[in-house]
Amino acid sequence: MSTLSLERPSGRVPGREEPWTVLNLILWSAHYLDEKGVPGARLDAEHLLADTLGVPRLELYLQHDRPLEASELAAFKPRLLRRARREPLQYILGRAAFRKMDLAVDRRVLVPRSETELLAGEVLAWAAGRAGAGLRALDLGTGCGALALALATEGDFAGIVATDLSRDALEVASLNHGQYHDGAPLEFRAGSLYEPLGRDERFDVIVSNPPYIPSAELEGLEPEVRDWEPRRALDAGADGMQVLEPLIAGAPRHLTPAGLLALEVGADQAARAARRIDETGAFARVRVIPDLAGRERMVLAHRHQNEDG
Repeated sequence: MSTLSLERPSGRVPGREEPWTVLNLILWSAHYLDEKGVPGARLDAEHLLADTLGVPRLELYLQHDRPLEASELAAFKPRLLRRARREPLQYILGRAAFRKMDLAVDRRVLVPRSETELLAGEVLAWAAGRAGAGLRALDLGTGCGALALALATEGDFAGIVATDLSRDALEVASLNHGQYHDGAPLEFRAGSLYEPLGRDERFDVIVSNPPYIPSAELEGLEPEVRDWEPRRALDAGADGMQVLEPLIAGAPRHLTPAGLLALEVGADQAARAARRIDETGAFARVRVIPDLAGRERMVLAHRHQNEDG
């Protein structure tokens, strides 16, 4: 798989060869990726070629019969090989769409998912009813900074703190901060969960997309996830609750009265997470919200209005 021969398509005139055109290359590459088991092979081939040529994807079909230069083919070939090895498309392109942003991503961080976009939307909707209240938010395990930056760019927050155990991840998040909202009241801190915080530091919102995959399930994941994304951002121990449990247990100390805890969880973890939240005695209401596929993937809990519960 380390070599790839882009043999030119046969011409109509015997003894002649036509050059690769945009459409020829899309069709050939889609077939090649499909043979390698890549999901969405044609769409990925289009994204790779459009990015290589520096044009919008739909522009490819306006110049479908344009012959490609040798330099363009040489630039495209290694990227196609990377995708055939099941490297995530977003890592090859160096970016991932998240709500209104195009975030820098690489192997130091998880690729942000659509479920996390929905989680951001829930928090933003909650905060919209409290505009001007000087809200502060905490994003635990920020990764590439997707959640923190969505709140900073779309919400009305006086301050946001984003933590991550990985300093490599924080470098990526800082890069995205500089690109999208350098003036935002956003502070990155290195450390696990609440460790970087002051003992009595409080926030109106705690949001997190933590590791939640049970260790035994990691080998069954798609190659794009299993072989390429950072393992410690995925692995959550034997039952998948290794990170969620201390996250939930520490939330009451760092949430203001009536504050919001908003979590993304695994598809079969919502009930367990809700039960752990109830067991703290600090929350008045817990809601479980499905994703677009109907899977219970978000848990939202509202802290009691007073300190005593």
